[in-house]
Amino acid sequence: MHQLFSGLKMMGSFLSRSLLLVFGYAYPAYECFKTVEKNKPEIEQLLFWCQYWLPLYSEAKLAIFIYLWHPKTKGTSYVYNSFFQPYVAKHEGEIDHTLLELRVNAWDIAILYWQKAENFGQTRFFEILQYVSSQSAARPKPDKVSIDKEK
Repeated sequence: MHQLFSGLKMMGSFLSRSLLLVFGYAYPAYECFKTVEKNKPEIEQLLFWCQYWLPLYSEAKLAIFIYLWHPKTKGTSYVYNSFFQPYVAKHEGEIDHTLLELRVNAWDIAILYWQKAENFGQTRFFEILQYVSSQSAARPKPDKVSIDKEK
């Protein structure tokens, strides 16, 4: 049972880090890039995406983390009791149903992604082989006469 919880914790950590990477950095950076690269950027849209990168963002995030874990503020207790617990209690049935569906479909999803990764790897491997092969074919072969002269 401990291994199951440990595995779920690792999967949750991976998922949250992945979502943070995508929605916290990649997506806002991409939207900022798109807005800036337009011929005539709309100033409101430009401001919206560029404000994300304001100074002190990391410091504000650090302050929130300190608020959550520091014993004097008891931030985690407040967040849990005010938001998390009521939400989960209200939607417990839906969450259980979704988790059951995920467990049932997890193996199929894992196999699908494994096959996609395998196909991608094979494709890239053959492209690399083809590139190496074309590079070696394009190189001029040394003359036998010039080799004999060097001896």
